[in-house]
Amino acid sequence: MSCIEQMKYTIHLEKTSFKDAREYIEENSDEVYYVSPGYKIFKDYYIIGIPPVVVGAKGNALIFTYTKPCHGSFVLSIDDEDSVKEINRLRESGEQKEPASLKRSKLSESSKVSPASYQDMWKKEDLES
Repeated sequence: MSCIEQMKYTIHLEKTSFKDAREYIEENSDEVYYVSPGYKIFKDYYIIGIPPVVVGAKGNALIFTYTKPCHGSFVLSIDDEDSVKEINRLRESGEQKEPASLKRSKLSESSKVSPASYQDMWKKEDLES
């Protein structure tokens, strides 16, 4: 199948950020896999996003981020024979998989990073040169 829109899907989040989509998938999936941007699912669909790009599985449903130009990013799930094949391919591929306990510790570590604006980063580089 070459078009996600022709498949039977469920929308979980719409017009969302990659970060919010990633957090939703991590919190609402039984299995979580981290793939590189451009990872191909359903033979013709490339997942895009800001790494780490997350794909989840809950039962037989594949949960992933779908970005449609001019419309934004959505979190979709598809629960059919093709999604079962994709979940099995993820399991067999050796893509990174982390249990929930590691995911939570990563989130708490990332919250310790001090916020900086784009302008502040440039000022810092100018001072160092």
